[in-house]
Amino acid sequence: MNHSPRNSSATPSGAVSAHAHRTALVLAGAGAAGNAWQLGLIAGLGDVGIDLTAVDLVIGTSAGSTVAAQITSGTRPSDLYAAIVAEDPPPAARRTGPGQHRAPRVSGPAYMEWSDAIIASSRDASDMRRRFAAAALELDTSDGVDGARWRSIVEARLPTSEWPRQRVFITAVDAHTAEPVVFDRDSGIELVDAVAASTSPMTPYPIGEHRYLNGAYRRGSNADLAAGCARVLVLEPFSGRSRQPLEWGIDLATQVDELRAGGSTVETVFPDAGSGDVFNANALDPSTRPPAARGGYAQGRALAGRLAEFAS
Repeated sequence: MNHSPRNSSATPSGAVSAHAHRTALVLAGAGAAGNAWQLGLIAGLGDVGIDLTAVDLVIGTSAGSTVAAQITSGTRPSDLYAAIVAEDPPPAARRTGPGQHRAPRVSGPAYMEWSDAIIASSRDASDMRRRFAAAALELDTSDGVDGARWRSIVEARLPTSEWPRQRVFITAVDAHTAEPVVFDRDSGIELVDAVAASTSPMTPYPIGEHRYLNGAYRRGSNADLAAGCARVLVLEPFSGRSRQPLEWGIDLATQVDELRAGGSTVETVFPDAGSGDVFNANALDPSTRPPAARGGYAQGRALAGRLAEFAS
């Protein structure tokens, strides 16, 4: 059941104090491919003794919010990874082409065209959020049917609907006010609703009387929410690329600079060549998940030396 959120620990601007946390894991968005790559990488690191599920704070945005809920559920990352690899069709099915795969909820090229036009017409990040909100509300003609359908899809992806004891922040944007929102276990809404809101791209997700949009409209990867943490690890499927003008200051490099200026040690991890060229308009295609997961797993195992200090 959807509920109207109580006063969240988030301020209207979306800023949340993280000073009580020593380590933070930032999980950015990138559709089906990004979800799979992050889970594969976390599983690969886990298999060589680096447990990213033990960090003090997990920040999830869009597809990364699903990962955040999955890895803090108590389900082993290796099991989450194995489930993705099991999605891969046998060779005979692969030869039949992409028609054998379940179509993504939103067409990647259509979404890119829609969002690129909004970004190009915007003056700054705040104006962009206002324009995204207005455009999304205009598309919302389902009278709640799309929201209910999306909730059922998200719920099926999560091992549990309960917020973890571990601190998890999930980002979204209020479609009515265009203000950023950060959900956590004190927000008064269910975990499934928070993830469904953060992953909703083109039409707003309803929670009570409120409507919410994708958390990436806040500030991309939203790594800035880890301010105050001693060590921050950012998994960024889009390799830090930003479609917004750099002068808006919402790109990952700017956020990393801010974190480091505040005293945080920051590591960023981007997909390597082994994950395939899927982090683009194709990222919403479910057929990208097994290769992205395998690439992430191999990359995680290879990163053990570099990230050993982060997990210590």
